[in-house]
This record gives sequence, C-alpha cells and structure tokens, in this order.
Amino acid sequence: MLRLRGTVDVVVFVMLLGALQRSSATGGRDFSGDYSKLSGIIIPGFASTQLRAWSILDCPYTPLDFNPLDLVWLDSTKLLSAVNCWLKCMLLDPYNQTDHPQCKSRPDSGLSAITELDPGYITGPLSSVWKQWVRWCIEFGIEANAIIASPYDWRLSASKLEERDLYFHKLKLTFETALKLRGGPSLVFAHSLGNNVFRYFLEWLKLEIAPKKYIQWLDEHIHAYFAVGAPLLGSIQTIEAALSGYTFGLPVPEGTARVMFNSFGSSIWMMPFSKYCRADNTYWKHFSESKRKGHHIYQCDEQEFQSNYSGWPTNIINIEIPSTRGFEAYPSVPEVAEANMPSMECGYPTQLSFSAREIADGTFFKAIEDYDPDSKRLLYQLQKSYHGDPVLNPLTPWDRPPLKNIFCIYGIDLRTEVGYYFAPSGKPYPDNWIITDVIYEFEGSLISRSGNLYEGNPGAASGDETVPYNSLSWCKTWLGSKVNITRAPQSPHNGSDVQVEFNVEHHHEADIVPNMTRSPRVKYITYYEDSESIPGRRTAVWELDKGVSLLMCDLYTEAYISRKFRIISCLVT
Repeated sequence: MLRLRGTVDVVVFVMLLGALQRSSATGGRDFSGDYSKLSGIIIPGFASTQLRAWSILDCPYTPLDFNPLDLVWLDSTKLLSAVNCWLKCMLLDPYNQTDHPQCKSRPDSGLSAITELDPGYITGPLSSVWKQWVRWCIEFGIEANAIIASPYDWRLSASKLEERDLYFHKLKLTFETALKLRGGPSLVFAHSLGNNVFRYFLEWLKLEIAPKKYIQWLDEHIHAYFAVGAPLLGSIQTIEAALSGYTFGLPVPEGTARVMFNSFGSSIWMMPFSKYCRADNTYWKHFSESKRKGHHIYQCDEQEFQSNYSGWPTNIINIEIPSTRGFEAYPSVPEVAEANMPSMECGYPTQLSFSAREIADGTFFKAIEDYDPDSKRLLYQLQKSYHGDPVLNPLTPWDRPPLKNIFCIYGIDLRTEVGYYFAPSGKPYPDNWIITDVIYEFEGSLISRSGNLYEGNPGAASGDETVPYNSLSWCKTWLGSKVNITRAPQSPHNGSDVQVEFNVEHHHEADIVPNMTRSPRVKYITYYEDSESIPGRRTAVWELDKGVSLLMCDLYTEAYISRKFRIISCLVT
C-alpha cells in the first residue's frame, strides 16, 4: 500500500513524466517516440489491494454480516464490530492456502481496488493509496484507458497466484491488450511486494514464450520499469510480523495479527536473504533431460562464508531458546504457561544468532521447530512455495532484468530496523515471543533501541524506515561500469547547489558512494545514471533523502491507522 503525499511526491511525479518523455524519445522496436501512446500498468504492494467477500457469513451478536462483494480489506466498521467474522474472511489455510470453510475473499478489480482501501467520507482520505497519484495523472492530461491497475491477492505465494487466479496469464494479456489499444508499450509502476510479483512474471514469461521471441516480446510490450521502494533483498519487518506480530495499527492483538500473517503464503516472500546465495537456473532446466520437477540446488559463494552477516549490516535474529521443548514451550492455556514459568526461570536458555542466509534456507525455522508451532507451517511453505517453486526461487538476488529502461526509486537516511533480539515471553502461543531489543541503521551507524552504538557492517546510508538500505540499493548493481551522478535539493532552487560527477567507476555488486557535500537541513535527491550501458538498455537509480517510507509501514503506520480507528470509534460511540 502506498500513500503518496507531500512535496517530495509531487517532485517525483513530475520527474517520472519527464523521464518518460526523455526515454520515449530514444525510441524502440516499432515505437515512434510518441509518449501519448504509452500505457501505465500499476502492480500494487503488500496489502494494497481491496479484498471482497465471496461468501455469505452470518456474524452473531452484530447486524453486520458478510455478503457477496462486501468489502473485507479494509472495512473498518466490520473489523471493529465483528472481528472474529472478519478474521474468517482473511485467514488462509497455512498449508494449502485455501480459504476458511465459512468465508472466502477475492481481490477487487480495476483502479478502484487500489485507490482507496476503505472508501468513505472519513475513512477514504485516511486509507488513500494510489488515489492522489491517479488524480495527478488526470490533471496532466493522461487518458482514462492509459492507466491500468493489476490488483492481486497479496496473501498468496507466486505459484498460488497463478494456480488459483491465473494472475500471470491475465497480466500478460493486460500488456498485450494495452499495446493493441494504444499502439505503444507500457510503463510498469511496481511498489513494495509488487516488484517481487513483477520479477516472478518475467521469469514465468520465459516458459510461456519461445526463447528467441522472449526479448522481442519485452521490447514490444514494456518500455520502462519503475521500481518504487523495492525490497530486492527482503525486508526485516517480516521477521517481526512472523514471530511476535505486527498490527499496522489495526485494533487486533499482536498475537492475532501474527496468526493471520503466518497463514498467508506471501509471508515469506519478503523475508531477508543473502546476496551471495543463488538457486540453479530453472529456465534452462526445462530444456534439460536431467531436470527434476520442483528440485532446486541452493548454493552460496565463498564470500557468504568469508564475510559476516550475509551481506547485511548485522545478524537478523538473535533469539533465546527456552529450556523446555514441545508442548510446554508454547502452552495453549495461561495456567500451563504459569506452571512452566519457574522451570523456565531456573533453566539456562541458549541464545542463538541467525543470518539472512539461515532464514532463507530454513535453518532458523528448523532450529525453533520444537519451540514454536508456526515454524513448522512456515518451513513447509518455504520448501514448497519458494525453494520448490518450478519457475523461480524468489529468495535469491535479482540480476538486472532485460528491459529497455529501468528507474529504481527509494528513500534513504531514515532510522530502519536491521536486527532483533527475541526471548520467550512465558505466555501461550501465539504470544510466546517478545522483542527485547531492536538494532537500527541510521546515517551510517548501527544503534540499539536504547541508543547505544552497535557493532556490525553499516552501509553508507540507512533505509526508508521499513526496508534496509542494502536491500533498497541492490538495484545499484544493475548500473554499468561507469556512472554519472547528480545531486540536487528536493526543494525549489536556482541550480547553484547542484553537484555532478561524470564517469564514476562502478565495480560489480559494489555500492556507489558519491564524493559530494551536504548542506545541513537540506534534503537532496541523488541520481545515478549509466554513463556506459548496454546498447538499448538504460538504468537509473534515484535516492531521496529522508524519503517517505515506501513499504508496508507507509501504507499503514501505527500512528496513521490508530488515528483512523480512534476517529471511527468516537463516531460509533
């Protein structure tokens, strides 16, 4: 979910239009350069699509039942008054990803599915996602059929999206229809999890199109790809959501939020992974006699074992393993938990640390399998829907896709979580873990929640408050061997504070840190663009100082949602 707001977003929107005009002038296969023929296809992020009921569910003790096409995500009124019914419509079976027996939900369609999640006089403005962005398009004269939304059920894994909804077949038809309707290729705007979805689509497409026509199809149908707030190496906050629960300000307990999140097949899709570990080439195995369906070889470079933390600033998880196992480790009633407290206090819990690789390959979930029931379910989904995916293992680094124009846009230099300390809470599942400390990256340093400096490998900058810098900036590895860098203030200026460096050397998979000055209290935008690139391929990276958070928290930050539900509660009472 993306809530575009503020001067920064206006600046970015105008820059996008300018970039489109410049890139369209470069031409392409059967494209005249008339950017009015371009279409814009939006692939929204996590929890950024409305879900509607496709069942009849009677809710006891409240007149608010669920009927077909009723809004589920996000109907704040029913969430407040019939939370148990609402959860039935949201939860999935954690193993086979089927709906609750009493209620099923499906994604809405069209632009209305992604503009406002909870339409209404009060709730509408508070839950606006892409609405303001669409309004700007209208003000700039963009035609109604030029902006196309591709909403999806963000609860599902990639393979399940195709199996249940034929989502990627429909997305391919969307591109082909847009080309036939307007006469030009499309611009892809992907945000948050939408970037992971788009990556999977590009890999899936390889198996649908003859190899010799794959690049031709891409050139004809996709003119540019805008990756906004892309968690290219994963996001840390998915760990918090999986172990202790993250409510996003919704009026539900953290334990309930945890159960709901872990029932989604997509819960693993944005978990952190190592930049040094890759899977075998699934594409070529489909043309190999020795292929075995669902079998992947997950291999890591020597750098993974020679360096610390899998290329991340620190270990992702530090967890105290309780001294009891099995049922007693996560009792189902408070009385059992209280009875076990003395033994847990007298025992000596073991503290273990886990890197991004050990999360992605399942080592962490296997280590806590005897202490947490959700670990078995997550491990099952990890093996089946990720390592065993027949198209792509999403928990691997993404090389530059073979598209003509790529623009990677994200915010930096906000305090961003990069590691957690967990300990047993002594409470029953799903509240059996608590966070005892959080490690943040902030402007080139690592600090704990108490404000103390922490040792590790901090990057040159910090992330966007939700996604760490090393994950957001992975797209810098897509730049060529020589890069032009421009830094300019975000606010209106006369050009005197613009700094430029040409032909800066760029080493493969290395970050680029410009040798430029910063004036205090001035927010900059730093542009990285290919000086030398593959003919017909252009890459640009835009870093926005103190940019708005661009993943899950920006959609529904705790203060943002809490404010919304406080207003609704006052009206109801």
